[in-house]
Amino acid sequence: VRESRERVRSALRNCGFDLPPRAVTINLAPADLRKEGNHLDLAIALALLAANGALPSEALEGRLFCGELGLDGSVRSVRGGLAIADLGRRLECRELLLPAANAGEAAATGALTVHGISAVNEAVGHLLGSAPLAETASLAAWELDANFPAGGTDFAEIRGQEAAKRALEVAAAGGHNLLLIGPPGAGKTLMARALPSILPPLTLAEAIAVTKIHSLVAEKPPAGLLRRRPFRAPHPGVSSAGMVGGGPIPRPGEVSLAHGGVLFLDELAEFHRDALEALRQPLEEGQVTVVRARAWLQFPARFTLLAAMNPCPCGHLGDARRPCRCPLPAIERYRARVSGPLLDRIDLHVEVPALRLQDLKERPQQNSATLAARIGAAREIQRARFPPDHPAPVNASLTASEIHRECPVAPAGQELLDTAFERLGLSARALHRVLKVARTIADLAGAPGIESPHLAEAIQYRSLDRRLGK
Repeated sequence: VRESRERVRSALRNCGFDLPPRAVTINLAPADLRKEGNHLDLAIALALLAANGALPSEALEGRLFCGELGLDGSVRSVRGGLAIADLGRRLECRELLLPAANAGEAAATGALTVHGISAVNEAVGHLLGSAPLAETASLAAWELDANFPAGGTDFAEIRGQEAAKRALEVAAAGGHNLLLIGPPGAGKTLMARALPSILPPLTLAEAIAVTKIHSLVAEKPPAGLLRRRPFRAPHPGVSSAGMVGGGPIPRPGEVSLAHGGVLFLDELAEFHRDALEALRQPLEEGQVTVVRARAWLQFPARFTLLAAMNPCPCGHLGDARRPCRCPLPAIERYRARVSGPLLDRIDLHVEVPALRLQDLKERPQQNSATLAARIGAAREIQRARFPPDHPAPVNASLTASEIHRECPVAPAGQELLDTAFERLGLSARALHRVLKVARTIADLAGAPGIESPHLAEAIQYRSLDRRLGK
């Protein structure tokens, strides 16, 4: 912030304002909060003009200012324009003046008047009333276009792997976490890239939350609200701070940048252990808490985890055409890189076999549009189970008490569930996840209750539990 002294002085001088040759003290309160960044330049400059009589002090009341100043008096963009607008709403400000590059995203809240400015003179003219600024159009009534391209690979391009594609449909419908296990070349990454094409569009509230996060880290401010659900695919070398957020100036990590969308971890076993274990809290709570010596921050992190890994170090375990030569201890060490508690938080474990030549010749019967229609209908059913303001109205967000209320099981299905619990050695968390997945399968079928076929399909998606249970 000390650097702003020269920027403010030079900007005011180049805009025709003379500052008296005397010492100036600027008090940034509260004193115990560390001030960093370029957001305060414009506010400091206007406060100086008011202190020197160039502006009436009452002109500043009820207004919020932010922006970086150039030496020539221009106002440059800052990060977090939408978050700043939300702050203005909570402070009950009547107007927000910020860089023109940030005005589009800031107007999305629709709760206060937003003016975009390009130079200090424009702000002064507006405050004096000599040159009022036009209000940036509010996006409060903005609606998502259902035909807006979702992006990603179309499911019509995926050959074979019907079981895995069905699991992706279930995961997309209920917001469930999914792990794909199979040899190289089986299509795991291709299917993962196709998941965004079947996800429903962002709601207005979700779009505001997603844009707010991305505007904090984006090099270029978004022109408006982000419409597509995020799809993040970090490299296996990502650090724990890069995964969940942190740093000297805490910033959102990959789990927060994937909020409202998909976090894809390819080659799951190759990620650092601490980065994977850091996923436990956001997978359970939908948020990340970053604690530093001078800061305590919470970032939202409600995402669908999609992971892929090989069954063994060479990748060919279970492949009939390429025999695996990995010794059993090596396979066990490889799989132990992903801890049991993390696997317990993944709802669906699906084995993806190697493709046959016949699979490559068959033409897929379903495309992304067909799947997206079914998933949209299932999500409408789920939305009725939650309050209107719930942040994630999907079955994956059901609490223990809500599971007992929304997932009743018939006597025949309860017997099947009891048998699976004993034979597979399921934990209480895994049992609840089976019920939530079965609820989603029933929603896709339009069934009012969970029946035995729905439970049987949900249980067979716990392949790693089935193996450990033996």
